[in-house]
Amino acid sequence: MSQAFDASRSLTALEQDNTLIAVIEMAHSKWLVAALVPGIARQPLKKLEPDAEVLLKLLRRWRNEANRVGRAINRIAVAYEAGRDGFWLARWLRAREVEAYVIHPSSVAVSREHRRAKTDRLDTELLMRAFLGWLRGEKRHCSMAAIPTVAEEDVRRPSRERETLVGERTRLVNRVKAILARFGIRAFKPNLRKAANKLEGIRTAEGMPLPENTRAELRRYLERLHLVREQIHVIEQERLRRLATAPAAEEDSHARVRLLAQVVGIGIETADLLVHEVLSRKLRDRRAVARYAGLTGAPNESGQRRREKGLARAGNARVRRGMIQLAWRFLLFQKDSALARWFRERTTDGRGATRKTMIVALARKLLIALWRFLTMGELPEGVVLRTAS
Repeated sequence: MSQAFDASRSLTALEQDNTLIAVIEMAHSKWLVAALVPGIARQPLKKLEPDAEVLLKLLRRWRNEANRVGRAINRIAVAYEAGRDGFWLARWLRAREVEAYVIHPSSVAVSREHRRAKTDRLDTELLMRAFLGWLRGEKRHCSMAAIPTVAEEDVRRPSRERETLVGERTRLVNRVKAILARFGIRAFKPNLRKAANKLEGIRTAEGMPLPENTRAELRRYLERLHLVREQIHVIEQERLRRLATAPAAEEDSHARVRLLAQVVGIGIETADLLVHEVLSRKLRDRRAVARYAGLTGAPNESGQRRREKGLARAGNARVRRGMIQLAWRFLLFQKDSALARWFRERTTDGRGATRKTMIVALARKLLIALWRFLTMGELPEGVVLRTAS
């Protein structure tokens, strides 16, 4: 575990006669643990309460069973799929000298039968086969997620919470407009701060005031909308405060956010999203950067037939959405940059389908350029920075 981490394969030689290997199928109410215990012919399968202490006791019991038949266990390796429980169990096990890994669920190969059987027991068998291949150092068995620290997870919470709140704000505004549309009212603006005060004066298309229950419902929606706006404002102000008081160390994430926000067209919110979700990670090369964001293609090739099925969408959806939005904005604020010229040269036909395809390519190139900017100091050609105030 002291060696460099490679998500695609283990860099530590596997000595299966001295390694206890276990996988966990985690559910809300039960954990199903399957293991390969050296010296034990049977492959134990145990259902547990979702309790880390009970799991550790079980692993130690299996280790003692192997010791009693003359197999010295030098290594305990455990894996489970990334899901609702996140990474806390892996951190907890690692603190107790157990190698713990988190598998990307989409990287595990499954049967292509039309109606394949799926049970927790079969899932543990799939996980065990994939985990064994990974431990042997063979690629394409499965891919592991990098396990973040508590601090690294916590620093992403404000941006993700704000994204959720913005979605809630949009849902509430659309709901208010939908209710009013049933009465022929289309000019009302729920986003106004004093929108609730104008409910009494609203008249339907027939010239009647809004019904009492409808007005009460709208008032409650507007109260929730006001609360959501206040919470978004608090998150944004707290972020600005942290950026203003953070140290000026180059490796600090806040310093990277400030540096990225100097690019004209990139605001604090986008810079914060990109730094904490992707640009602060230790990614191997530009291909890994694009792959993490899910901005790579999904080719379908067989014989002489070859076609692209579109984006792989196997990476971070937040980064992918943010980069495609940023790419359109980049064309407005960085018109003279080399990337903007590259996009215009390839969309001279003016077709919407061409622009839609090439904006994804621009988003990929832009993300790689920003990664180079933060890691190597290479400013993309023609990109303009904000003047220091």
